[in-house]
Amino acid sequence: MPGKDKTVKRRKTDHAAAATEPEASLSKLQIEEKAAAPEVSEKVTKKADDAAEKAPVEEDVEEVKRVEEEPKKTFKDLGVMDSLCEACDKLNFKAPTPIQVESIPVALTGKDLIALAETGSGKTAAFAIPILQALWDNPTGYFACVLAPTRELAFQIAEQFEALGGNIGVRCAVIVGGMAMMEQAVALGKKPHIIIATPGRLVDHLENTKGFSLKNLKYLVMDEADRLLDMDFGPVIDKILKVIPKQRNTYLFSATMTSKVEKLQRASLNSPTKVSVSSKYQTVSTLIQRILFIPLKDKDTYLVYLVNEYAGQTIIIFARTVSETNRLSLLLRELGFKATPLNGDMSQSARLGSLNKFKSGSKNILVATDVAARGLDIPSVDCVINFDLAGDSKTYIHRVGRTARAGRSGRSIAIVTQYDIELFLRIEKALGVKIPPFEHEEEDVLIFSERVGEAQREAIKKLKEEKEKRGNRKGGRSGGLGAGKGAGKKRGRDDREEE
Repeated sequence: MPGKDKTVKRRKTDHAAAATEPEASLSKLQIEEKAAAPEVSEKVTKKADDAAEKAPVEEDVEEVKRVEEEPKKTFKDLGVMDSLCEACDKLNFKAPTPIQVESIPVALTGKDLIALAETGSGKTAAFAIPILQALWDNPTGYFACVLAPTRELAFQIAEQFEALGGNIGVRCAVIVGGMAMMEQAVALGKKPHIIIATPGRLVDHLENTKGFSLKNLKYLVMDEADRLLDMDFGPVIDKILKVIPKQRNTYLFSATMTSKVEKLQRASLNSPTKVSVSSKYQTVSTLIQRILFIPLKDKDTYLVYLVNEYAGQTIIIFARTVSETNRLSLLLRELGFKATPLNGDMSQSARLGSLNKFKSGSKNILVATDVAARGLDIPSVDCVINFDLAGDSKTYIHRVGRTARAGRSGRSIAIVTQYDIELFLRIEKALGVKIPPFEHEEEDVLIFSERVGEAQREAIKKLKEEKEKRGNRKGGRSGGLGAGKGAGKKRGRDDREEE
């Protein structure tokens, strides 16, 4: 592996995906000494075989459900002004996506809109374009407000607005927790056209920032409304709805129509038009899905094998816990891979730093909890690995939605141990598809065992040292009762805008 004395040699693996697209030229690691490959337990093998029998697979790449063909309409056909059409061309938006075809003409007529769309469908542009076109005719401050469930999504929505609205001079402000209130107050004082905010921090400014109000707001967008409500932002959103004009345009975008979303729709939208491009959870037709049945004890080894198989490509690895993202990142770095974690325990600046490293290419592996599963606009993810299996089909769909976006191809691989088989079969049933196994030679995987074991020990050692350092710093700051103005303070509303 990179940065190690020993080199690893692995045999060429015939992946099922090779039938559908040219095999990428990857950097191959070589090994001279093969470790004795422990056999996979008969119990696991039997369960995997049973699952395979229950899930017969055709040779063709599977599809959960084929979505509509890419529309042949242009943005001009939808009524989009020339300046914004030019911006779409610069961003390489070759043609409107299905949700854009359905949403933009409705929004341009001035109607309220509720839109149901799968992840990666181009929904941000679906609400940004109509707002920017209306802003062109009436360029006023505090023109529109977009509510997002997470800080990262808020920043990425702002990037999209600025990219699309660069020709018309749009000004945006991102108002989220984890950033200085005073700096945000200054930004709001400049009366930006578009405010993109997490609900908690927006209410903080509405209540505490002198001179700031949304009494003249023209547009309100609630993006990923189902997740906003899942994160218990309902009462905060109610506060916002009470202080903005009733005469406004409202767009509600959601992956699902839950009872909470229906209630929010009734409270906030006026005779909305409903558009939908997918009536059930589904993966896109360009996604190649595979499954790896393995024994729990070899889980790290199989992960390293997969990362090595796709060396040099962009990968998101999903883990269930914060501690696991940190451990896996260290483990992979010990083996020479460029990995960075993303989880809810990181500070805002650290999270943005990890995202920027991944987006810029300085790190090609992002090890994330589900805080990264929705809304992150990372256009070139080649592979998603479910290191820990998603808890349900809904989460699985959102995870694998990080790849195969906007018509591009991509692949996802789920690692399933003997303890995950029942859950996996439930997900498979909900998706309505039989996911084929990832073709590999077991001896090519277990050859990594010795090196992975060394890296595991080193990673655990470093995690322990970091924990001790944090404990010492906290101990140094605590000086008994009353030490520190904020000692014992409860987590604020913005602190809860984490995972």
